[in-house]
Amino acid sequence: MSIITKSFLAATVAVSLVSCVKQDEAPAGLKEALPTAEQVRINLPEGASRTIGQLADYYVVTRDVTRTFNGGTAWVLVLIHAIVQYPVTSVNGDTYTWGPWSGALDPAEYKLDVRDVGDGTFEYQLSGKSKTLANATFEVVIDGVADPRPGALKGNGTFLLDFDAGRRVNPVDAGDERGQVEVRYDLAARHLDLGIVSVDAQGNPVSAEYAYDEALDGSGEMSFSVDGNAGGGAANEQIEIISQWAATGTGRADATATGGDIGASLTVSLTECWDTGFKRTYYQDSQNFAPAEGLATTCSFPSPK
Repeated sequence: MSIITKSFLAATVAVSLVSCVKQDEAPAGLKEALPTAEQVRINLPEGASRTIGQLADYYVVTRDVTRTFNGGTAWVLVLIHAIVQYPVTSVNGDTYTWGPWSGALDPAEYKLDVRDVGDGTFEYQLSGKSKTLANATFEVVIDGVADPRPGALKGNGTFLLDFDAGRRVNPVDAGDERGQVEVRYDLAARHLDLGIVSVDAQGNPVSAEYAYDEALDGSGEMSFSVDGNAGGGAANEQIEIISQWAATGTGRADATATGGDIGASLTVSLTECWDTGFKRTYYQDSQNFAPAEGLATTCSFPSPK
């Protein structure tokens, strides 16, 4: 079980005990200011009864990427939402604090601080402190801002998730995640994007950018770019995938790769399209890595985004 899940369990159980200490109210509008996981959920048409082998390769890539970031975004919001449902533990001026809390055998304790900025926005920080280190101090693991002023279901905000800080606070339960993820969301525009800074298994820097947009009818698009070492030599490759899909589920993905072992002067590209059953209808790549299939006219989107 990762530090993510264990922190969530600690929050939902322990904060209910801490909340009995003092019965202060949270600032007006806070519960509405923090979006639910569902409101920033990444949606992608799916086929419930189909095996992976039947699906277009880059439909699977698109689905896996969106699911990964959906989960990574959702658990943070679920955690913060769960905490603020309970009475505040203490108030200091414009700052409201839940906790600190921890279980008897937990290697760390946590608290949530929310500041009412006064203009309708809120700043929040989930901090942790190691119980295994002498003289340890609280360190921010999640740092966010919520702006509900555009109206119900139309707010926006950002939060930064620091996996390295989480590991320092609780190395016992820390998972394999490294680096930081910055999330930016806009509910009115139905937009979500993430910036990721991390390291690979060899300690080399890796950066990635992710963007997602969804229309009211369920159609959407995503882009995912990575600057990292895909293997071979020490130099980084630059890889980008852009996917588009209609409300019916038909879609198109375009991918490019350059740099590193490929070389700075060469760009490898490929295109794949799929139908409403998510089966490949067209495939072509610039280096003939795999045989071309189908006709470009079957693509529901005639060109890359």
